[in-house]
Amino acid sequence: MSGRVIQSLADGIDRAVSAPLRFLQVLGEMLMLLGQATLWGLRPPYRVGLVVQQMEFIGVGSLSIIILVSVFTGGVFGLQSVEAFRTFQADGFVGMAVSLTLTREIAPVIGALMVAGRAGSAMATELGSMRISEQIDAMATLAVNPIQYLVVPRLIAATVMMPVLTMVFDLCGITGAYMFVVGVQGVDPGPFIHNIRWFTDSSDLLMGLIKAVAFGLMVALVGCHQGYNTSGGARGVGLATMRTVVICSVSILIIDFIMTDILISLGM
Repeated sequence: MSGRVIQSLADGIDRAVSAPLRFLQVLGEMLMLLGQATLWGLRPPYRVGLVVQQMEFIGVGSLSIIILVSVFTGGVFGLQSVEAFRTFQADGFVGMAVSLTLTREIAPVIGALMVAGRAGSAMATELGSMRISEQIDAMATLAVNPIQYLVVPRLIAATVMMPVLTMVFDLCGITGAYMFVVGVQGVDPGPFIHNIRWFTDSSDLLMGLIKAVAFGLMVALVGCHQGYNTSGGARGVGLATMRTVVICSVSILIIDFIMTDILISLGM
């Protein structure tokens, strides 16, 4: 029994020590992949058709879930805000609270989480399946660079489409809040809209869009890295997909905190 306890402690210590090293290794691999994708993206041939195809998959394909989630997210936040502001007889400021929170935080973060769960996991699964079936190796044999063909279009498409989806989230979220707050709670629509126009400016929208660009790039990079480096057959593909969703979800929240602190320090 004591031998098992000692072995368990040794395994726990080994995992605790190896976890930071593994994190640094994965981070270095992703940065190297990003650097290679940047270099290959600047070289011809420019595969515009693949970029458009990925933009359709990431952007148009995610539109329905973004609209659905944004309407109910804005509605729930609006209903909760009404209860809080009515305590101070200031329910006319619900529109301001909803618009500022959506544009600066909720839209880019929740939108990125939805895209990570849908498109990021799909990238890892697709590239992982190509890796274990040796399609990526065959592509290199035919003098087609896999990073330029597979990774670059996904990085560009996710970076471009994530801000677009964020703006859709903003619009639908505010619309959902208006429907539930004005239609259900009976808040005066005049102050609701007036306070949105008065207190929300371009810097608030810009903060959310800057975050969306970073989130889109990160989701595509993690998905491509996990899929591109898959090993271990079908089980490896499943693990790569799972790791993509987990890493993206945690990274989005961490990056959001860091970027919020930096952007607020810059006066946004």
